[in-house]
Formats: sequence, C-alpha cells, structure tokens
Amino acid sequence: MGSASHHSVVHQQFDGQAAAYLTSAVHADGADLDQIVLIAGGLRPEMALDLGCGGGHVSYRLSPYAGRVVAYDLSPSMVAMVAGEADRRGLTNIVARQGAVEQIPYPDQSFDLVVTRYSAHHWYDFATGLSEARRVLKKSGQAVFIDVVSPGVPLLDGWLQTLELLRDPSHVYNRSAAEWQAMVISAGFRPAERFHAKLHIDFGSWVKRMNTPAAHVTAIRSLQEKAGRDVADYFKFEADGSFTIDTMILVADAI
Repeated sequence: MGSASHHSVVHQQFDGQAAAYLTSAVHADGADLDQIVLIAGGLRPEMALDLGCGGGHVSYRLSPYAGRVVAYDLSPSMVAMVAGEADRRGLTNIVARQGAVEQIPYPDQSFDLVVTRYSAHHWYDFATGLSEARRVLKKSGQAVFIDVVSPGVPLLDGWLQTLELLRDPSHVYNRSAAEWQAMVISAGFRPAERFHAKLHIDFGSWVKRMNTPAAHVTAIRSLQEKAGRDVADYFKFEADGSFTIDTMILVADAI
C-alpha cells in the first residue's frame, strides 16, 4: 500500500480500460471535437500532437486535416488500442507513441498544433507538462487545452475534487479557468479564445468506465445524498447519481 508511483497508478487505472474510452459517448462526441476540427481545418498542420490521447478521438478527428498526427499517452494499452483503431479506420497518418507529458520525446518546435483533451487533470506535474507542450510547439503554432474545470469557489471545488478522486485514484486536480489562464501564460502561451460549457455525466457509465470499487461508489452516493442545497443545485445531482460539471476550451498561441 502506497508503494506505487503516480505514473504506475495511472497505468493501473487505464491499461485495462482502453476499450471503454474508445466507446465512451462523452469522449467520442462533443462540440469541443467540432471546435478542434474547425481549428485544424484552418491551420492545416503538417504535424499535430494529441497529448494524453486516451481513446484517440482527437487524433481521429485531426487525421483528415494534418500531415501527421502523433497520438501520445502514458498508458501502453491506450497507445496500442489507438494504433489498432487507426489502422482499422485506414488513418495511415496517425502514429501512436507511449510516454509521459513531462518528457515529450520530440525536438523543440516539432508541431504546428498541440491538443490535449480531458487529460491534464491526471498530469503528475502540470507546469512541466505545459512547458513541454510549449517547447515542442512551433512559434507560429497553436495549442488547444480542453478539460474539466473547477468552479473557483472553495466549497464547490472541494466537492469536485473529492468526487473525482473517489471515482479514480489517478486523478490529480481540476484547475479553475483562472488557474489555467495564469499557468498557460507562465508556460509561454498567449491565450486567444476561451469557451465554457456544461457537461452532463451519466453516473453509471462514469464509474463503470473507470471500474470504480463498490465501496467508493457507495461513498460518492452517500456524499451526494448529504450535500447542501447550494452544492446539489450547482452540480445538478440527480436521483441516480448523475450530475453536471464545468468544462473549458482554451485556445492559445505560442509566443
């Protein structure tokens, strides 16, 4: 107990769940993917990086608009699954590689476009991951950061982090939009556009996708039942445990 590194915990959580992320409706669809297509269609990157690719849905969408797409993830099983799915779809310009965001194995200014979607809240070292994303991005390039964001209110933030961690021990931290903005600037980006949305979470598929232990599922439901009105109203807790969270798309230029 307590002997595994964070990266090992991520491996344990995701290596057996690759197929679930490929078929997950939350990950396979969404207006944020349409936004990525619009950006890629205008930029037409020669090289694009899907950072923390998960089920590969960003890579599949980028493929028609990029010369080459690197699908990069810490989980070997995710990487293998994306490689196989890309081959099945005939997307020959997708290259799947395994590794950590804190040490991306590409030279400076390798990519015209870097995208990360629902990955950053798992990063062991968020600041280093952002710095690496900036390092491998060309000076004329763009980055697109998509993630769940915390409300920026201590009461609500505490609830969000607790629910996330009970569901998935590889969870690190959901940052607020203000925290994202400040850290992206510190890493050498200039924020260009920011979009906010609400994401409905179906409780049953949410815990099944991560194979959440029954005791943790019970703890989450117990907490929801004891939530005060301001918390319950904000997250729109439903009878079956489903709820709603905040998401953000942050588009930034390299400077």
